Amino acid sequence: MSHYGEDDIDGMADEYEMADMDDDMDEEYHRRGMGYSDSDNEEYDQSNGKVTDTSSAQARKGEDIQGIPWNRLSITRERYRQTRLEQYKNYENIPNSGEASEKDCKPTKKGGLYYEFWRNTRSVKSTILHFQLRNLVWATSKHNVYLMSHFSVIHWSSLSCEKSEVLNVSGHVAPCEKHPGNLLEGFSQTQVSTLAVKDGLLVAGGFQGELICKYLDRPGVSFCSRTTYDDNAITNAVEIYDSSSGAVHFMASNNDCGVRDFDMEKFQLSKHFHFDWPVNHTALSPDRKLLVIVGDDPQGLVVDAHTGKTIQVLHGHLDYSFASAWNPDGRTFATGNQDKTCRIWDVRNLSKSVTVLRGNLGAIRSIRFTSDGRFMAMAEPADFVHIFDVGSGYNKQQELDFFGEISGMSFSPDTEALFVGVWDRTYGSLLQYNRRRVYSYLDSLL
Repeated sequence: MSHYGEDDIDGMADEYEMADMDDDMDEEYHRRGMGYSDSDNEEYDQSNGKVTDTSSAQARKGEDIQGIPWNRLSITRERYRQTRLEQYKNYENIPNSGEASEKDCKPTKKGGLYYEFWRNTRSVKSTILHFQLRNLVWATSKHNVYLMSHFSVIHWSSLSCEKSEVLNVSGHVAPCEKHPGNLLEGFSQTQVSTLAVKDGLLVAGGFQGELICKYLDRPGVSFCSRTTYDDNAITNAVEIYDSSSGAVHFMASNNDCGVRDFDMEKFQLSKHFHFDWPVNHTALSPDRKLLVIVGDDPQGLVVDAHTGKTIQVLHGHLDYSFASAWNPDGRTFATGNQDKTCRIWDVRNLSKSVTVLRGNLGAIRSIRFTSDGRFMAMAEPADFVHIFDVGSGYNKQQELDFFGEISGMSFSPDTEALFVGVWDRTYGSLLQYNRRRVYSYLDSLL
């Protein structure tokens, strides 16, 4: 993973802000403060001076799902979309990888409708600290979502439409429980680079290798650990899982080329694997036997989850990878790369990928499967989330189209909802889509 200072990261993020299209936006639009505000309290709408959400009912009447007042702008949505497609600069560690990968990609049929827009919540500001790491939104049910907002982990209830702070890392954070290996002095001003929430456990990873663990049903923080004191120690990804014995574990992927497995029953490090390049993401197979390892190398790895021994090298991607995920069927998995592609692999023949899917703007930085294995979503750095029908052989997709950098996405465990975090100074928000159900058996009643 590329190592940047905070100022460099902020500069790259600001390059794609909705508000930076000064030549195309009306002067009146900017005079209203839209596009220049860094504070959540400085955004206003035309009617009542307060931030407004957008509901599915409003969207059906023609309102923009993000509340962008296109009728007051000197540019149409279609023209601005074309401008974004032409001007967005995909970050590449290996030059021209995105262009070179295009020949391998399969065409897919767009127009699927698997998830319908439900609500855009602008009072929930989802933020990003590192431009390459986009795993900062997690749904634990169709009504409960956790996400990073500056130095706070926020819980959002889509049922009550209320938000609350779960963890604040802007000051000093220290564990209130004593466990072997617990770093009792804790951390100060942690810059959270990645997040995971599952089964009542929250794990936040930091820029200096920090790991902060909190159980949602307990007060305070339970466990703190620093994976390494190396200069380039950023925690790139975290995955929480249940071991074969039923114990809660999590794996941390780090820029020091390590993957570490922590046993949260014993609050101890249980495994530490070392690789030849920084590890950006790790995915554990449903049967807990295999690990997919991707990072700062075009090649990926499938390794033994117990020993760390390499079983297969994955060839095909042309740049560095930042995303991976297993289909719940345990036979296939996906990897996402800065060459703008997502490759689907079958464990029964790993000599080459079985499908190569492509985005519109840039790198595939996040991949999620629904728990029933029916759909796979892949997120680009900004503007697009693609939902593929797995049963069609990835030949059909639904394309979610909006504006803003994507901080993360998450299906609810019951597959009924998909949440997408959007980072933008003006239009930062949390998008919710609900699974579309067709009850054809009811037709017989008519």
